[in-house]
Parts: sequence; structure tokens; C-alpha cells
Amino acid sequence: MEETIGVTSAAQIPKQRGEALPDTAVRYAEERHWDVFPGAWLESVEGTWRCSCGEAACPAPGAHPARDDWATQATGSATVARRMWAKQPNASILLPTGRTFDAIDVPETAGFLALARMERMELTLGPVTCTPDRRMHFFVLPGAAAKVPDLLRKLGWPPAALDLVTLGEGSYVAAPPTRFGASGAVQWACRPTAANRWLPDAEEIISPLSYACGRESRRK
Repeated sequence: MEETIGVTSAAQIPKQRGEALPDTAVRYAEERHWDVFPGAWLESVEGTWRCSCGEAACPAPGAHPARDDWATQATGSATVARRMWAKQPNASILLPTGRTFDAIDVPETAGFLALARMERMELTLGPVTCTPDRRMHFFVLPGAAAKVPDLLRKLGWPPAALDLVTLGEGSYVAAPPTRFGASGAVQWACRPTAANRWLPDAEEIISPLSYACGRESRRK
């Protein structure tokens, strides 16, 4: 089904809590030292918002790479990021994984269950995003993609049995306040703060995540 967003008289893409995409991208590079790169964006076409890629049935409108060489385009320089978003201020903010962090991708229901368990266990969390397609991304130290399958096996879970994916080198996540077409904007479930600048290792949080995903799979 075609994803659209109603257009206001000013034809402006809504921003989450007043955050401007270019300023936020620069802040991620400057304050968190994350590599960033501009992705696709939403365009006004005959009274609706559509993805700049031109695909009417785009699965992630306005929230995917705009070019094939995105990995080489990504930068950790605030100056370069400012220059890139100056060319297209409405471009989504995408963060390559496998560099300063990997991300563990789980269903939203499992993610919130895991968050509650982690709080009770007093675990130190990194940033966590919640996407409009009901997924959550837990930021962990790089290298998680290689070790998570073995960690799951040690916990008694065949990796294929869980809806849990680790994003490492060659992948990316969309960062707040990037919008997914009409579905809404990516949000922080756990915002980046000074307290979570140092990311956890995947081994520290994989047990509550796998438990939550296991419960989720048994419900289906």
C-alpha cells in the first residue's frame, strides 16, 4: 500500500518536538562521535508525501540510503555533516553500524519487556531507539554481530528461533527524528546521555533480550 502523509498549507515535513534534521545530525557527530550520512527524504507529490527514491510502494519511505555508496559517504565530522545536510535539509539521518556501535534489533514488545528486566537487574544501557515499524535497536559495542549467535547458543537458544538480529558492518539504523513516511518518527526509548556514552558489550544484555524474544515467539 502506498505510504503518504497529508500536506499542510506550508508543505512542511513535521518535525519531532521541534528538532531540525541538519542540527541533530551535526550534534550526533559532534557530541557522540557517531558517523552519520544523509538518506532519502520525503517529497510533496500531488498533495501527499512520497519517498525521494520514487518508489510508490517504498517499504521505508524517507528512511533508507539515497545512494549505493552510502558506506563511503558516512562521516564523523560535524563540519562535513553540516555541509551534506545543507544540500538536502530534509534528508533522513542514518547511522552506519559496525563502526562506533553495533545494534541488536528486536520486536518492540520484546524490547520493552527486556528494558524492564534490565532496569531491575540494574544493567547499564546504551542508547535505544524505537522505530515506527515497531522495532527497537539496542546500541552495543562493535563486534556484537560476530559473537551474538554463539552467545545465544550458550543460553540454549538456536539463533534462528528468535526474532533477534544483530546489525554490524554493512548495515545501518535510522536515528531520531527521522520519519518513516506516514508511520511516524524514530524516537529514543533510552536517549543518549553522558551516563551511557560508554556502550555495553552484547554479552551484558543478551540474556534479558533473548528471554524477552523467546517469550514473544511463544505467544505467536
